[in-house]
Amino acid sequence: MRPPAEVSVFLLSLLAPGVLYTMNNIPALQEPLPILGVGMVVLGSVLLLLLLTVQRKTKVDPLFYAFAEFSFTCMVGLTNALEQDGFISGFMDFYIKMGEPHLSTAYAVMMSYWEGVVHFALFLTIIHRMFAGKSYRNLGLLWAGSSVAHQIVFIPGVVIGKYGSNLRPAFWRNIPFFLVPIWAASLLFSRPTQMPVIPADKIAAEQKKSLLSRPVDLVLSLLLLGSMAFCVFRGFVVLDCPLDFCFTYIYQYEPYLKDPVGFPRVMMLVYLFYALPLLTLLIYGLRTPGSTWMLDWTLFFAGAMAQTQWCHIGASLHSRTPFTYRVPADKRWPVIILNALLAAAPALLALRCHTNPTYFMRPVPRGQTNNQKKKN
Repeated sequence: MRPPAEVSVFLLSLLAPGVLYTMNNIPALQEPLPILGVGMVVLGSVLLLLLLTVQRKTKVDPLFYAFAEFSFTCMVGLTNALEQDGFISGFMDFYIKMGEPHLSTAYAVMMSYWEGVVHFALFLTIIHRMFAGKSYRNLGLLWAGSSVAHQIVFIPGVVIGKYGSNLRPAFWRNIPFFLVPIWAASLLFSRPTQMPVIPADKIAAEQKKSLLSRPVDLVLSLLLLGSMAFCVFRGFVVLDCPLDFCFTYIYQYEPYLKDPVGFPRVMMLVYLFYALPLLTLLIYGLRTPGSTWMLDWTLFFAGAMAQTQWCHIGASLHSRTPFTYRVPADKRWPVIILNALLAAAPALLALRCHTNPTYFMRPVPRGQTNNQKKKN
């Protein structure tokens, strides 16, 4: 009897530290090109083992292979984080020296913890639900938002930061890890949203309420407006705004924004040019009944903001960040609270949309449910 798919993926992922330890102790594999070559062979071997694991299944969701392959790399990331923080040794020395030296930065360490814990748990849960015939779309959208945000900050941050002049061949393995989440997100968005059965009368009554009559939505709108202001402000800060309050903030509150690693600067620009328009749309969705797209995009955005803010907060406090760029001790709590609120606002909005989606359902004729409307 074969073990469940999630158990097979879990056990296969545990091979990652062993592979790293072996490569770390074979000198012939510790050159830039061999590192990339062996890495591709290992990932190809993992894919082959996954094919053998599910060969008797009549129909396998193509996303399974992406989630399972990424589960293996999650353990690589967790191994890196534990070694950089001194909990283990002898696994990543070769890769940091000749593969991706930027993985020793505080931002990459926090990113690796997120991959090794949050993403790994999501993958195992998704795979379990996938083979149990249960919906995993919402969890998939959370992961997709987190993963896409991770890559659009990480890759440009490496290129424009202080490590950009020393890119090794192994760096380019990040390209497929950027493209696959986009492909997965497009598949997930194209699949139908599972709508609850709600009577038309209840939908009509809820959608007649103004924003002032919905105190939770009003508070969420104010939080989103505050998030927009914070995104604009920090975008100006990293663009070297000469105003006194911008100068004061970057030197007395978040000096990490000028860390030469490049990640915080790229993140603030991503917030300014991508998160800001999406925040505007989310406020519009809270004011406009029947915006069913809110159910999907709030999940995607919540995943993105949770991942980026975890990395940003953690890196700004981490011992691997030079002391001059860390948040000053006397300003630590105000900075942490502001950044935590920026991550919490999308998460609370997603929770609100999915616990009580009535306001976002499409209006239907009286006497019918939304599901009956679809059948007609």
